[in-house]
Amino acid sequence: MRRYPEYKESGVEWIGEIPRHWEMIHTKYLFRLVTEPAPQNHDYELLSIYTDIGVRPRKELEERGNRATTTDGYWLVKKGDFIVNKLLAWMGAIGLSDYEGVTSPAYDILRKIQPLNECFYEYLFRCGLYFTEFKKWSKGIMEARLRLYFNQFGQIPLVFPPVDDQNKIVDFLDRKTGQIDELIRIKERNIELLQEKRTVLINQVVTKGLDPNVEMKPSGVEWIGEIPMHWIAVPLTKYLESIIDYRGRTPEKTESGRFLVTAKNIRDGQIDYEISQEFTSEDEYQRIMTRGMPQIGDVLFTTEAPLGEVANVDDVSIALAQRIIKFRPKSDRLNPYFLKYWILSYSFQSELHQYATGSTVLGIKASKLGLLKLNLPPLKEQKQIVGFLDHKTQQIDELIASEGRKIELLKEYRQSLISEAVTGKIDVRNEV
Repeated sequence: MRRYPEYKESGVEWIGEIPRHWEMIHTKYLFRLVTEPAPQNHDYELLSIYTDIGVRPRKELEERGNRATTTDGYWLVKKGDFIVNKLLAWMGAIGLSDYEGVTSPAYDILRKIQPLNECFYEYLFRCGLYFTEFKKWSKGIMEARLRLYFNQFGQIPLVFPPVDDQNKIVDFLDRKTGQIDELIRIKERNIELLQEKRTVLINQVVTKGLDPNVEMKPSGVEWIGEIPMHWIAVPLTKYLESIIDYRGRTPEKTESGRFLVTAKNIRDGQIDYEISQEFTSEDEYQRIMTRGMPQIGDVLFTTEAPLGEVANVDDVSIALAQRIIKFRPKSDRLNPYFLKYWILSYSFQSELHQYATGSTVLGIKASKLGLLKLNLPPLKEQKQIVGFLDHKTQQIDELIASEGRKIELLKEYRQSLISEAVTGKIDVRNEV
C-alpha cells in the first residue's frame, strides 16, 4: 500500500516516522483515570477484560459469577471506556467496552478527555507494538508481578492523528480485519471437517475392515454394530502381555534430565514433546520406572485429565508420569499400532465414557479396563489396517497442518496490517 505524502520523525525510536500532519501525545493528555463507584441496588453487567477477545460480560464466558453479588467497591464502566488489567496489560489485557457495567477494582478504567475515535485506540492499544512498551513501563520485581499503573501508563507516547484520519483508519481496519477473520473461520472449519473425516475413517476401518464385500455379523455392542464374520470380540486386556500403571508419588521435576511424558503430552495419537517440557533426574527415573521400562511401540493410555488419549512409545529413554498406563500387547496376537487406532476410534471412546467416573474430571480405574471391548482381526489383517490408516491419516494430518499454517499467516498479516495502519506507515484513507 502507498505511504503518506510526507513524514516527520516522531521523536520516539520504537515508533519511527509518522505522517507530517500527525502528532505525538502522552496517554494522560488523551485519557483520564476514572474511579467512579458503582451505585448500589442496580443489576449491573459484570465485565472482564481478556487478552485474546477484549472486554466481555463474564456471563458469556463462565457458568459461574454471571453477576456480582454486591457492587461494593466496584467501578462503574460506561460504553466507550477502556478497561485495563494492570497485571496483564503487557500481554494485551486492555480493551474498549461496548457495554455499561461494573468491573473489579483490580482494573483501571480510562475515559477520553479529548475528541477521538475510541476504536482507533482499541486497535492501537491491542497491537503488538505497544505490548513491549506496556511491559517496559510496568512496575514489579518479577514478570509475574508486573503492574502497569496509570502514573506510568500516562507517560507512554501515543500517535494522535486528526480525528478524520482516525475514522477512516477504523473503517478500513474494520472492513479488512472482518474479511481476514472470515477467512480464518473458514479455515478453522476446514480443520474441524478434516478432523471429523479422520475420526470417521479410523472408526470405519477398525470396526469394518478394508474389504467392503466381507460377510458381517452382529458385534453385540449397539454403538459398534456389525463386524466382519472372521473377527472376534474380546476384552481389551485379553491379549496384553503387561499392564503397568505409573500411579504413585509425583516425581520431582528438574531443569534437565530424562524427558517426563505426562498425560498432557499424549494427544491425537502421538507423544507431543513440545506442548509441555518437564524433566526428572536420573535417580527419580530409576525409581518411577522400576515397574517397567518402555519399548518402542508400547501403548500409552491416559486414565484422566485427559481421559482416553493414546500414543505409541517412540523413544525408550522417556520417563512416564502419573495418569498414564502402559500396555504391551502379545506380539503373536495383537499389533500395538492397531490397538492405538482401536482406542482412538469413536466406538471405543463411547464405551470408555460409559465406565468413566468423576464429578469434575472424568477418569477410569485400571480395574475396569477388562470390561472394555476390543474387536480383533487376524494379526495379518491388523497390520494391513495399520498400514492403510498410517498412510491416510498422514495425508489428512498434512492437510490440517497446512490449514493451520495458513491461519497463522493470516493472523500475522492481520496484526501487521493493524500496526502499520495505526502508526501511519501506510495510508489507508482512500482504500476501498
